[in-house]
Amino acid sequence: MCRHMAYIGPAKPLNRLLVDPPHGLYRQLWAPRHQRHGTVNADGFGVGWYAPGDPVPARYRRAVPIWGDPSFADLARAVLTSALLAAVQDATLPGADGEAAAAPFAAGEWLFSHNGAMPGWPGSPEPLVATLAPVDVLSREARSDSAFVWALVHARLRAGEDEGSALADTVLEAAAAAPGSRLNLILTQGHRIAATAWATPLWYLAPPDGGTVVASEPYDDDPHWREVPDRTLMTASRTSVRLTSLEPGYGPRTEGARSSQA
Repeated sequence: MCRHMAYIGPAKPLNRLLVDPPHGLYRQLWAPRHQRHGTVNADGFGVGWYAPGDPVPARYRRAVPIWGDPSFADLARAVLTSALLAAVQDATLPGADGEAAAAPFAAGEWLFSHNGAMPGWPGSPEPLVATLAPVDVLSREARSDSAFVWALVHARLRAGEDEGSALADTVLEAAAAAPGSRLNLILTQGHRIAATAWATPLWYLAPPDGGTVVASEPYDDDPHWREVPDRTLMTASRTSVRLTSLEPGYGPRTEGARSSQA
């Protein structure tokens, strides 16, 4: 398992979102409050963020725990962004591929992260390999289950699917190939966030100063955090959240659910 979070909203320094909250991603590395599988997320970390006027995100990834990188504190204090995706990792295969295995993964304007696991990896998703073009298989950054799920999602994006459909169809396909999979996925291109809750929790919040946060677990005790129902696709902008059931024949669960504190 891992912990991850995404944000879109008013520009903030990275530390306001990742380090300063009392139960933020920095602390979730060693003291997660809602993690059902594993207890320490010390197999690497990564942050991807968008700079004004640049649609291609920057990334900072390390194969060490976030507390083991003294440079990150300066980076987090000085870099401002209006959109990010960050993760701390408890790897399925610890040590494999180093920094290349640390989320977020990226392609063009997209950032992606997977919190969960595919049972039976690497054999279980073998039937899905045939659905990918050689470029999708050979361009994977790492040999992990998360990198493989990203290859499935990215192939759908390149084929023209919107982000919500790309995540939903990938989750259903991966869960069928590897029953018991935990597939909490987050995808963003800096203006919207798509995410799935599948056998592991997902939460969202509308901060009082605007925007939307999507996370594996709440980073504080604000009572306005809302848990996304299991087997649900979430799509969010800065001002709204839409929840769609991923049960068979999936369709809207909640139409136009507002991401507000009203």
